[in-house]
Amino acid sequence: MSKQDGSGRQVSAADVDDSTATVLHVDMDAFFASVELLERPDLRGKPVIVAHDSLRSVVTAATYEARKFGVNSAMPLAIAKRRCPQAIVLEPHFDRYQHFSAMVMAICDELTPSVERLGIDEAFLDVAGSRKHIGSPITVATILRRRVLDETGLVCSVGAAATKFVAKLASSKAKPDGLLVIPRDGTLDFLHPLPISGLWGVGGKTEDALTKHGIRTIGDLAHTPVTSLKHIVGEALGSRLHDLAWGIDPRTVQPRAVEKSIGHEVTFETDVTDPAIIRRELLRLSGMIGVRLRGGGAVGRTVVLKLRFGDFTTITRSRTLSESTDLGRRIYDEVSEIYAQTGKQHARVRLVGVRVEQLSEGGGGQMSLWDDDDSWRDAEDVMDAVSARFGRGSVTQASLLGNKRGRDSEAKGFARDA
Repeated sequence: MSKQDGSGRQVSAADVDDSTATVLHVDMDAFFASVELLERPDLRGKPVIVAHDSLRSVVTAATYEARKFGVNSAMPLAIAKRRCPQAIVLEPHFDRYQHFSAMVMAICDELTPSVERLGIDEAFLDVAGSRKHIGSPITVATILRRRVLDETGLVCSVGAAATKFVAKLASSKAKPDGLLVIPRDGTLDFLHPLPISGLWGVGGKTEDALTKHGIRTIGDLAHTPVTSLKHIVGEALGSRLHDLAWGIDPRTVQPRAVEKSIGHEVTFETDVTDPAIIRRELLRLSGMIGVRLRGGGAVGRTVVLKLRFGDFTTITRSRTLSESTDLGRRIYDEVSEIYAQTGKQHARVRLVGVRVEQLSEGGGGQMSLWDDDDSWRDAEDVMDAVSARFGRGSVTQASLLGNKRGRDSEAKGFARDA
């Protein structure tokens, strides 16, 4: 999630020239928070924070109303509550976010085959080839925004430009619920007044180093000799920042980027020494990964266990399966055995995580060599169907019933919610 609160919103006039702005960047507005408000429409317009309400929790997402108080993602919840005491805290539901993400991406895919997914809530689209069948970039963007609202109840912002970098900046300026088109010949007028923090690659330390040399805007950086920039921030970064400051970005939209891994982890409110609790969490996390794998039509072959102890030391252990899987139960069986082999069953555990790597296309009920997988696949397919119709938690494994715990559970890859 970015720190923007919508106060600097820019949108395009209807008659803007979009003929050169064939790269779109679509970004869901306050995605996680907006999904939660679908279930709680009474909270719209109010400061809402999405987080597990526990001592060690951090903010997963916040509405624009909460952001105006300085609430940002990854901020400790205790600090967020001090900044915005009137905020309402809602529990996150990562399966819902995955469901609505899939709906949005399906709409993108129907408008153009050139879609590059970026995490769960944003994507680049190359719509140069859509003019003949659909219309201009503005037409495609307008259809996209309307369909997302009509079919999901959510809103998105879209930036259109000649390059990926400028399109992404434009969508951030259009938030919330806007469309901003930057024609190729208007790129520098748009870029140069912006602060240098808007450039990809400029983090806190880089920004400090540039500011010390009087470089505060993208225009300042563009007019700084590239040799000076290389001296300040290094050869590679200096050249890249100089190019971006002049609107030079040769990267093209790369369709269907594949996730390299899927993982979930949980931080306990107090350190845990009971191995039964650890195994119960391993079962829950494995099931969540299985749902995401099947939902994305993927399978994974390497299972990874992560343990962080009370003294903050962390270990990871992995095992590669003889064949890939998308079953939560199979993932649990493997990660549970890995856990048993660590010899850490009575250590003080602060965090436990499960991750599946070596992803590839598959799923769809593929046959397995494991004798008992058919029955587990049937069971998990039924759980998927019931959850999709009636919501998360409507059906679960018996061993997870009554599992009330303070926790801060974060799904890897769900860190951003602009």
